[in-house]
Amino acid sequence: MKEIVFATNNAHKLKEFRSMLGKDWHVLSLADIGCHDDIPETADTFEGNALQKAMFVAEHYGRCNVVADDSGLCVDALDGAPGVFSARYAGEGHDSEANNARLLAELDGIADRHAHMATAMVFLADAASEPITAVGKIEGEITYGPQGSGGFGYDCLFRPTGWEKTFAEVDDQAKNAVSHRARAVKALVARLSESSLL
Repeated sequence: MKEIVFATNNAHKLKEFRSMLGKDWHVLSLADIGCHDDIPETADTFEGNALQKAMFVAEHYGRCNVVADDSGLCVDALDGAPGVFSARYAGEGHDSEANNARLLAELDGIADRHAHMATAMVFLADAASEPITAVGKIEGEITYGPQGSGGFGYDCLFRPTGWEKTFAEVDDQAKNAVSHRARAVKALVARLSESSLL
C-alpha cells in the first residue's frame, strides 16, 4: 500500500478523500506527519493555493506523494465571492455558522442565487516534480436559510442544480457521488493513472 499525504487536518475532507481514493493508498493527514504549521494560502486562485500547500509540505517535510486542495463557493451575484476566502469569509477565526450568516446577509433581497462549488487538487510526487492538477465543479443555488444538519461548510445552503435537497440534507454517499471534491479526486486519479503514478 502506498502512502499519500493529504495536506489538511480537516476531518471532513480527510474522510471524503479516503473514501473516494480507495483502499490502494494509505492517506496521511498533516497531523500524521507532525505538521502543525500555519501553511500560507495567499494565492488568488484555488489552484494557486493548492500548489502552495503541496509545495510547503514537500519542501519542509521532505514528503513524496503530496496532495493538497483548495475549495470554495463562488456566487454569481457576489462577483464570485466568497471564492478563495470561503473558509474565512466572516473573518479569521470564524466558523462555518458565521460564514453562512454573512453569505445570507450579503444575498438578502437578491433573487439571483446561482452559485457553484469548486475544488482544485494538486499532486506532487516530490518537491522537484511537475505538479499534476485537477479541478472539479458543481453548479447549484444558495437557499434562503440553512437546510439539513449533515456535511460541513456551506453544505446547508448549497442545493445542486436539479436537486430538491442541499448537500447537508443527504448522506455522504450521495454527496460524494457528485460533489466538486469527488469530481476533482476522480479527475486527479485519472491523471495519475495516465502518468503511471498509481
